[in-house]
Amino acid sequence: MDKKSQLPGGKRPGGKPTGKNVGFIALIILIGLIIIASFNQPSSTKEISLSQAVQNANDGKYSKMVVDGQKLTITEKGKDSATLESRLEQGSTTQEAGIDPSKVDINAKAETSTFATLAGFGLTTILPVLLIGGLLFWMMRSAQGQGNQAMTFGKSKARLYGNEKDKVTFKSIAGQAEAKQDLEEVVEFLKFPKKFAALGAKIPKGVLLVGPPGTGKTMLARAVAGEAGVPFFSISGSEFVEMFVGVGASRVRDLFAKAKKNAPCIIFVDEIDAVGRRRGSGMGGGHDEREQTLNQILVEMDGFEQGQNVIVLAATNRADVLDPALLRPGRFDRRVGIDLPDRPDRFAVLKIHFEKKPLGKDVDLDSLAAKTAGSSGADLANIANESAIIAARNNHKLITQEDVTEAFERVAIGPERKGKVMNEQEKKLTAYHEAGHAIVGHVLPDSDVVHKVTIIPRGGTGGVTWFIPPEDKSYHSILEFKDVLARMLGGRIAEEVIFGPDRVTTGAGNDLQKASELARDMVAKQGMGSKLRDQVFHAEEGIMMERIMHEREYSDETAKLIDDEVKALITEAANRARAVINANKKQLEALKDVLLDKETVDAAQVLELFEGSHLPKEAALY
Repeated sequence: MDKKSQLPGGKRPGGKPTGKNVGFIALIILIGLIIIASFNQPSSTKEISLSQAVQNANDGKYSKMVVDGQKLTITEKGKDSATLESRLEQGSTTQEAGIDPSKVDINAKAETSTFATLAGFGLTTILPVLLIGGLLFWMMRSAQGQGNQAMTFGKSKARLYGNEKDKVTFKSIAGQAEAKQDLEEVVEFLKFPKKFAALGAKIPKGVLLVGPPGTGKTMLARAVAGEAGVPFFSISGSEFVEMFVGVGASRVRDLFAKAKKNAPCIIFVDEIDAVGRRRGSGMGGGHDEREQTLNQILVEMDGFEQGQNVIVLAATNRADVLDPALLRPGRFDRRVGIDLPDRPDRFAVLKIHFEKKPLGKDVDLDSLAAKTAGSSGADLANIANESAIIAARNNHKLITQEDVTEAFERVAIGPERKGKVMNEQEKKLTAYHEAGHAIVGHVLPDSDVVHKVTIIPRGGTGGVTWFIPPEDKSYHSILEFKDVLARMLGGRIAEEVIFGPDRVTTGAGNDLQKASELARDMVAKQGMGSKLRDQVFHAEEGIMMERIMHEREYSDETAKLIDDEVKALITEAANRARAVINANKKQLEALKDVLLDKETVDAAQVLELFEGSHLPKEAALY
């Protein structure tokens, strides 16, 4: 009931007091009872007449008397002594009353001041009342706050943007020309809706931004709002889902209600796969909280209510797990792919991130863009930030090329762990291992270029042989994959050739795992097997329950064929790597010696050391 329906004095119609007044009255009654109880407390001291006190004192039964005005506090003698009280006549003393001072020790207590009396009364009576009253008041306020929180439990937690001074625009984001072009039409819809309505065009209900992590999906969504100059409601998909069924759906209704009041506007749902996963997966039944929330989103995006100038932008890197009802026309009408930036885009991104940082004249951002193939915008931003941190740590006034290179290597392959000490045998083994990777990768024709070789531990590895492709690639051939497999096994084979098959170590564990994964991917997912060519046996990568419940789509005989194909690829790669190492032992030893001496060898030194290396016939594929 609202405030207007209450009568003066805090009463509702009918004469009943409100909840707040009932609590206040109960508090007053409690305080009154405490005060009455404090004044009516029974005394634990026995009171006797003055004549009896005088007689007992003169008989030597008392050990001490304390005179406080007319009040006598008496302590008896003996093991079971007790405290007694008596009162002198007004204006008389103990001697005038007839008490012999030689029979009892008489002390006069100093008169208590009025302030001390009031302070004692306050500490013993008023202070407990105030403490209890404060505790009750705090409990009432806490209960009221919890009640308000319960009332807002189903409200949307979306944050509203749109009034910032530094708005994000498309000019603030480098690259992504195709994605910007698709989103510019959305901006036009929001700016000039009548222009499109005159031609019978309908504003798109939703735009789904799909791309790997760190490619700038959220920034693009904010740029759309900044360009259009409209309010921007931002929320994560996980913020809809709660423990109680129905709360997420309530928050969806509240969010769309707010958006309609602020139309035209944009709703941005980040990581929508947290709430938009495919229904009927067998987890949580058909009426769990997540599915109820998804149902409400579907209704709000394409229900009976039409003509609302609200666009829903959503971002995900798992579009394959989204419910088909979300992706149909009328809901997410557009799907904008946001890919990893290519070399020109990487250069533009690096220029933006280094724009406000003092750069030395030797810094070459174009060469850095060439080396960072496969990096996302977030990776490039991290490189720029790490460069500034390293320059500050080295007390440089400008960021140098050396700082940028160290930052790039730190982000790409991990920081150097110079504190990890290896003995001479481990260093020698690591040098042979990394030299094996390098010589195999250098000699094979379809492998990438060796960028750097080091035996300094980085991240979780004992050493690193770093290959960088000379240019961006969208497709890879069987020959390229086979060369990659051979160079992955080059470290293990080098250990085997130099120290013997029984002296190989666990240092190649990560190499072997990656090689097995690549070989299986070639056979099962890319159709690159020799016996199973052009056949794909894609394993289910969705929800775990789906993988458990769905049967394998191929027979046991086919599974054995896949295993045989994987084994054949690994065996062939090992044999090729062995042939290359045996044919180029001189170059292998040369790189090993330099690594033991300098620990790190760059691309130019590698080319010089590998001069005269060749590809043996046993390792050639064509």
